[in-house]
Parts: sequence; structure tokens; C-alpha cells
Amino acid sequence: MDLQINDEEYEEILSQIESEDSPVGIDAGKTHVLILDKLLNIERRLEALEMQFFEEEE
Repeated sequence: MDLQINDEEYEEILSQIESEDSPVGIDAGKTHVLILDKLLNIERRLEALEMQFFEEEE
């Protein structure tokens, strides 16, 4: 998988998840919350597309 992300977007995400208190440099809890938020947004968008698709089928 090739993840393409521009430098500006990368720095924005990194600034939200980095943590000096963490041995790995990121806040794992915050990272998981951001991932879950994105997944929920994707799920909502997919449901809307599915509803639109099925309405067009009828």
C-alpha cells in the first residue's frame, strides 16, 4: 500500500498526535481517537452512498 500525503497534511496530523511524554513520540490514545473518528466519517459517507444507490435502483 502506498500512502500519499503531502508535507502540510503530514505536519498537521503529526502536531495533533505527537507527545513528548510518550516513549514512541505519539499519544496513542489521541491517535486511536483520530482513527476512529475518520472511520466513523467513512462509515457515514458509505451509508449515504448506499442509500442513494438503492433509491436509484427502485
